[in-house]
Amino acid sequence: MSYVIQAVLSNTQRPECGQVTISFPIPVDQYDQTIEMLQAIDLGFSVNRDCKVDEIDSQYHILNSIQGTLVNVDQLDYLAKRLDGFCSGEASQFQAMAHKLKLTDIKDFINLTYCCKQATVITDFSDLETVGRSHFMNLNGGSATMEELKNLDGVETACLLIDGGGGVITPYGVVYDNSMKLESVYNGHQFPIYPYDGLFMVLEVMPKRVLAEGKNPEYLYLPAAEHQIERTLLRIGITSPHDAQIRIDCNELPEKVDEALDIEHLSGDDLPDLNMMCRAIEPLTEADMEKLNAVVLFAEAGDMMAVRQLAESLDQFDFVPGLQTPEEYGRHMIRESGHFDYDENLEGFYDYRRYGEQQLQQEGGQFNECGYVAYHGTMSLEELMMEDPAEQYQREQGPQMGGPC
Repeated sequence: MSYVIQAVLSNTQRPECGQVTISFPIPVDQYDQTIEMLQAIDLGFSVNRDCKVDEIDSQYHILNSIQGTLVNVDQLDYLAKRLDGFCSGEASQFQAMAHKLKLTDIKDFINLTYCCKQATVITDFSDLETVGRSHFMNLNGGSATMEELKNLDGVETACLLIDGGGGVITPYGVVYDNSMKLESVYNGHQFPIYPYDGLFMVLEVMPKRVLAEGKNPEYLYLPAAEHQIERTLLRIGITSPHDAQIRIDCNELPEKVDEALDIEHLSGDDLPDLNMMCRAIEPLTEADMEKLNAVVLFAEAGDMMAVRQLAESLDQFDFVPGLQTPEEYGRHMIRESGHFDYDENLEGFYDYRRYGEQQLQQEGGQFNECGYVAYHGTMSLEELMMEDPAEQYQREQGPQMGGPC
């Protein structure tokens, strides 16, 4: 099973439109397509619970209880991401507590993911030592020191739990809630921060005006799909990036990219450029990231669009990490590059420095703190880093927001 939840959704207002089957979590590269598929049957609004759940397929069988209810598609996506990180023990805690509490509302299911690990579920009464240790960990936030575990009598702890009563038999084991309270971490509108997939930045997003009562900040995870940005803003009542203020919560951009840009003073207007830059960097390997650091220094990139163009054009640069002198470059070219048949018997006759200086002049290369960099593209660096006029026009127009999202 490659999904956590697969849901068959329909529009109660337009049953003639049929059903749509969606797998969750939705990959970023499929998010826009998924939302547009929902929009085709007048579903998928950013803030409304407009999708009727006709069927649920999941290893979390307890979620069958949301069949027939109305949900927001992003609620299903967020719940699936939360559950995707659960181990088998946590899955038992989640399902057993949901069964005990008789949950049917997706908001409650989301909130349960934040507190279900406080509960103890016994699925095997033949191993009381493990039950007791697990129960002790649950009572202490999921952690314990080696000394505490060494001194713990797991069997006695388990027996005290069982003899104390309060266990509820469920299809997922006997559950003890340990006085767990289902609190509203998720308020039903804005999703709490939860980085899920590979990403470079987490942004806290708020309107420039004061947040409405009962509203919380939203979080953007870059790179994001276009509809993800639009819908995130709409959940806090913003219809244009211009009206958003952003704060960086997490930044995993390559070091020299971060230093080249004024990242700490971004505005909502920067969101499209920032996202496109992160999207260009995201597929790069660790070696490519190191190369991008060097190329950004070499090209003296000063804005996000320039960095994006460089990230998409790394094959037009040569890079040798760590080199700092013409002699080192000459030695690399003659002995390690594979361009020459190096003969160690002639070592005393090689003039590495002179050859390195010759290559430097010919290639127009430079040394920086990352190593040696040379550009061999057909256009100038300035032209390479210029934004395409069509993209500039589209960006200045801003995303078209409002209506179905």
